[in-house]
Amino acid sequence: MDLETLRRRLDAALSDHPRVALDRSDLVSAAVLLPITDHDGPHILFTKKSEAVPHHKGQFSFPGGICEERDASRVETALREAWEEVRIPAESVEVLGLLDDTATRATPFIITPVVGIIRGPVEFKPDGREIERVIEVPLDLLRDPSIFRTEIWERGGEPHLVHFYQVSVEDVVWGATARILKQFLELVDRAEGAA
Repeated sequence: MDLETLRRRLDAALSDHPRVALDRSDLVSAAVLLPITDHDGPHILFTKKSEAVPHHKGQFSFPGGICEERDASRVETALREAWEEVRIPAESVEVLGLLDDTATRATPFIITPVVGIIRGPVEFKPDGREIERVIEVPLDLLRDPSIFRTEIWERGGEPHLVHFYQVSVEDVVWGATARILKQFLELVDRAEGAA
């Protein structure tokens, strides 16, 4: 599927999707950008957190962070953080819509995922403090069932599913990022089925 076909299908699927918004005073609001890039087909961009960050050290994530008072919206938070972390200019992002809010399990956050296409040439520059590197994974690979697995973990005496995407020999996307990715891929599948 090419990028423009994906954009049209996501546009329709996101507008039809009854989004789940969480509002819990005990959790901190955050937003991430789920960036779609184009290299002879759609790719999804992930950032690898450094060992210096307070949460999720060394894990893959989407660019993003905590909503600040100066941010007018979750979209603005995601775009600001994408600029701060990897130098994605806000004007290069075509925002398509929002996925369901996701609560993290090990940390006290509610994450709002913002789906956006990166338009034009952008040179991604990890800040080196929070983010150590960037990877772009082909959408076709992410949709390959052979790279996906689920485990049952226990936290606070409660079992829950943890998803894993083995995107390369050494790189694994898991946790809240994998839950957001799974929701996105299911939306892509539904959009393709409806086309």
